[in-house]
Amino acid sequence: MNVTSKDAAEMKFKAFPVFFVLVGLVGWITACKSAQKSLKHGKFDQAVVFAADKLKDNPGHTSSQEALRSAYPRALEAHLNTIKRLEANGEGTAPEALVNEYKALNRLYEQLNSCNACLTLVEPRSFYDQEQASRQQGAEYRYREGSRWLSLGGRDNARKAHQQFEAVVSLVANYKDANLLVEDAFREASFHVVVEQVSVTSKSYQLSHEYFQDQINEFLKNSKRINKFVHFHTPEEAEREKLRPDHVVVLQFDDFVVGQTLLEKNTETVTSKDSVKVGETTVNRQKKPVYGKVTAKLTLHKKTIVSKGLLDMRIEAFDTRKKVHQDKLSGQYTWFCEWASYNGDERALTPEQVKLCKSTELSPPDPQQLFIEFTKPLYEQVTQKLKSFYAGY
Repeated sequence: MNVTSKDAAEMKFKAFPVFFVLVGLVGWITACKSAQKSLKHGKFDQAVVFAADKLKDNPGHTSSQEALRSAYPRALEAHLNTIKRLEANGEGTAPEALVNEYKALNRLYEQLNSCNACLTLVEPRSFYDQEQASRQQGAEYRYREGSRWLSLGGRDNARKAHQQFEAVVSLVANYKDANLLVEDAFREASFHVVVEQVSVTSKSYQLSHEYFQDQINEFLKNSKRINKFVHFHTPEEAEREKLRPDHVVVLQFDDFVVGQTLLEKNTETVTSKDSVKVGETTVNRQKKPVYGKVTAKLTLHKKTIVSKGLLDMRIEAFDTRKKVHQDKLSGQYTWFCEWASYNGDERALTPEQVKLCKSTELSPPDPQQLFIEFTKPLYEQVTQKLKSFYAGY
């Protein structure tokens, strides 16, 4: 049978709808099976949702009807059994868990209530009153616990109280004065740290020192979440807010050197790797090239400038000035420049050596910039140390 290009095109065109129908059918069959599959694996809530979604589009779908008839009663029974167990454990032991069970039941109710076909198969039950009652009971329990912890005094107890009052607000918005008590507990639970200005004895580097200090201050400003209860302050902020801090962080340079210069010079004779034309000779009245290796005297120059320092980071208790923690942090920045010169035949040099010979000596950064560069790794170390040390406070 001969098939023309026109026939082939028509066949190809006709195949497209069939292909999309098959793809849609496969997806539809897979979705239909999901309710049964979830039911088989004991995921009753999921089975109800899958079945309801399918019955909204296809009210007569048999397997979804069967899955829903079986899944909803079992989902209802599972949640009610969990509720009985939670209630049997005693008042307030897990109020959020109890609320979550009622929320799950109400989600199923809403899912089924929006599906007309589902309402002919099962009778969904709502638990809005029970959910609201459990929220009120849970809020009352958490409120009492929070008040008890807060009355005991002390930072640790205040943190426990804050956790309880946050739970109250989550369960019932605007419950009594819980919103105010959350803030009260948070204030008592907070730990305040003042980071003093970095001490630099040399007036020559005040500008660079200010840059380093600004970096530290920026870190303090943006590090409110290292620990929920730990707050960092500059001395100016502490004075303005009349804070009595718990810790003081003292940063001081023990020693630093800027612009320590090392000059290196090395001269060597280099020879070309391959033979090159070095002249001509006459053989039988004909000029012929002469090949040989060539040399040059190469002088390499290197200037290295090292800037480094040692920073003392000491954490002290504010009231006693007793040392709580101490670290010695070191930072270094090395700047270098390379160039070269030669005498002899340039063809003896490698491409890299030729490039160096075309380079010139560069001017190093000014001392202020060198100071800034060697303090950058110090900044990283300071911030990481603070994050690590106060993560558990």
